[in-house]
Amino acid sequence: MMKLRNGAAALVAAAFACIAANAQAKDKEANVQLITLDPGHFHAALVQKFMLPGVKPEVLVFAPDGEDVAQHLKRIEGFNARPENPTQWVEKVHSGPDYLEAALRSGATPAKIVAISGNNARKTEYITKSIGAGFNVLADKPMVIKPENFAQLEADFVTARKKGVLLYDIMTERFEITTMLQRALSQQAALFGTLEKGTPDNPSISKISVHNFSKVVAGAQLKRPQWFFDPEQQGAGIVDVMTHLVDLVQWEAFPEVALKAADAKVLKARRWTTPITAEQFGRVTGVREFPSFLDAYVKDGVLQAPANGEFTYTLKGVHAKVSVTWEFEAPPGAGDTHFSVMRGTKASLTIKQGAEQGYKPVLYVERASTIPAAEHEKALRAAIATVAKTWPGVDLRAEGDHFVVTVPEKYHNGHEAHFTQVTEHFLRYLREGNLPDWEVPNMLTKYATIMQAYELSR
Repeated sequence: MMKLRNGAAALVAAAFACIAANAQAKDKEANVQLITLDPGHFHAALVQKFMLPGVKPEVLVFAPDGEDVAQHLKRIEGFNARPENPTQWVEKVHSGPDYLEAALRSGATPAKIVAISGNNARKTEYITKSIGAGFNVLADKPMVIKPENFAQLEADFVTARKKGVLLYDIMTERFEITTMLQRALSQQAALFGTLEKGTPDNPSISKISVHNFSKVVAGAQLKRPQWFFDPEQQGAGIVDVMTHLVDLVQWEAFPEVALKAADAKVLKARRWTTPITAEQFGRVTGVREFPSFLDAYVKDGVLQAPANGEFTYTLKGVHAKVSVTWEFEAPPGAGDTHFSVMRGTKASLTIKQGAEQGYKPVLYVERASTIPAAEHEKALRAAIATVAKTWPGVDLRAEGDHFVVTVPEKYHNGHEAHFTQVTEHFLRYLREGNLPDWEVPNMLTKYATIMQAYELSR
């Protein structure tokens, strides 16, 4: 019996040794170091909503003391403590007035990534100094909030190339399934034809986004910092969420084509405000009095938040319209919504996300009046068969005089999961040592276009 016990003990010891060896091997494989710099926006935490392949579980956080970093750490703790698929992040925090200098002194290596998502007033400075010190940078949008900062962003990309590091912004909307399918189907010429040029009053591409100040993120009521409502710190509505919409226009209309600033011309732009009462402000910030830096926007005791904007422009001759509206909160069961249409010579592809769709994005396909119904259906079914090779289970359903693209629920993974997908792509680019050739010129074109709109809206 003693021999059996000793033998069992030896087996257990061997098993634990094997587990330990595997853990050590994984630690060696995980050579990328994530650094979080001055996190203030909840997007900073969403980068870490899931564990990332090849990334060390220990994350270095450099931030000033205050509520922003406290909220960030609380969100990470929530990911670690959740019962389903918990993360194992270990946050090593350096806080205090020298946080930026300490981050830059931490030592840049090819495997270190600085993630920046917070108060945008210093974002350009953070990007410039991080790139200059030799760090890779994964930056939340917007990289630039005012035209006077754009030249510095151009210089930062030049510096990044010279130093052999990557600078990239987090474009999560590219990973929304109906948007991916809209893009894929628009490239099926037998179905879609070619993209219409459109007119200023009837653009061939329209993207309309509605966001909400009060929302639930990662299962909890989102607490927003007070500075989020200040265009000098967060950025005006025309330069914030608008970044996603302009990116999608480029990404869908001219896939993998390197664009330049001269390709875009803004025709008209406008901005407007959303009224926020002191009670509503308190519900989302925890403070029921408006801070002094918002005095210029408070009228008769109500904050007129300068959060909204839209503009019409041409991109390589194609007319597009992008619009962002902020409301205080969505109707029960709803959330942020997205509307998008691409008009081709043979068919239109439209994404709707309203009450009729249960506030979930749904992709519709409608034939052009010049195309016979039988021809359209044949082309559509062939196109769906093609895209289903990439997304198995995608299918069609007839609905009146158009078709609905049916999408398996597994592909609706939600906005929060898209941050992981963006980061995983960035990690692949890091391993390969470069971004796709079109990414940098298109990031610069995107921000140049938005800065045009910013100036015209004033």
